[in-house]
Amino acid sequence: MSGFIGRSFMLFSLLATLIFSLLTFLLGWPSYETWLPLWTFEEANLPIAIWLAIALLGISMGVAISSTQLARKKERAIDAYLQSVLTADKQSNDMSVPAVSTKLKKSLSEVTMLIATQKKSLLKMSDERAEGEDKRIQERIIQERQRLARELHDSVSQQLFAASMLLSAITEQQESDNQEIPKPLAQAEKIVQQAQLEMRALLLHLRPAALHNKSLTQGLEELLFELQQKVHFTIRFRLEDVSLSKGVEDHLFRIAQETLSNTLRHANASEVDILFVERDGLAIFRVQDNGIGFMKDEGNAGSYGLHHIQERAIEMGGTSKIVSVPSQGTIVEVKVPVEKGVEVDDTNRPSG
Repeated sequence: MSGFIGRSFMLFSLLATLIFSLLTFLLGWPSYETWLPLWTFEEANLPIAIWLAIALLGISMGVAISSTQLARKKERAIDAYLQSVLTADKQSNDMSVPAVSTKLKKSLSEVTMLIATQKKSLLKMSDERAEGEDKRIQERIIQERQRLARELHDSVSQQLFAASMLLSAITEQQESDNQEIPKPLAQAEKIVQQAQLEMRALLLHLRPAALHNKSLTQGLEELLFELQQKVHFTIRFRLEDVSLSKGVEDHLFRIAQETLSNTLRHANASEVDILFVERDGLAIFRVQDNGIGFMKDEGNAGSYGLHHIQERAIEMGGTSKIVSVPSQGTIVEVKVPVEKGVEVDDTNRPSG
């Protein structure tokens, strides 16, 4: 309202000055004799001077009203534009800038670009914060898994080992004395051995999947040598150096852990063969056992982590399959394309 009154007064003053100057030019300097006609001549019983004042006031108010409405219209357009920039998902160059002066239009464009840049920065910060939080959670999970693995190995696993050795000693003593081994004793020994296999399978799951600056061949050799010392069946393996990226090696190492862990728990095998070679541009990883096997319609494929293996193989651009025959065994095989030009880090490989 104050803006409207100010515009009206300013326009009235300006027009009054112009009319005064024009009358002075036409009639001369204001005096009783020269300007008397403005008061003597009447129209509708009102002097010409009054009509001039009314006309000046009307024109001033009309122009003030028009300019005020135009200013408010531009203000609403600018406000709507800025609101759309703040809330819309569209890019700034997809929005029409209001019809304003070139300088103001340039300022609006700069503000729009600044807001868009700030949005991108905030989105990037949010993504980095989420990624950092996920990384911290994964690190805590790995640390907890390692702690559980250490505690299980140092307590439960050692106790199972001691129980197994004690039962084996009793059994050997019975055999040396040519005495028949009691059935409950044989069953207890078998249960303890199976519990040991379950514990080793669990420890495999709890071990971190990363190779920690080792090649896949080195990691597999270390894992298999360790298993050979602790299981009651034969483990044979053939491992070749294959040039793979770090990510693919980590995936394959985790697949090896899952497959061997499930073999320990479910296969009831006496022999396990592991193969890792390169043939025809493909890295082939295979685990084969002579265990109890299963029928595909029995749903036991999940026991071998088939779904996880398939997901990891797809992420690497490879394929996976499980072949199982009841009473004959199971084969788990993963094939991954070998990318030419991938350099293998030989700094940690054994010589010879």
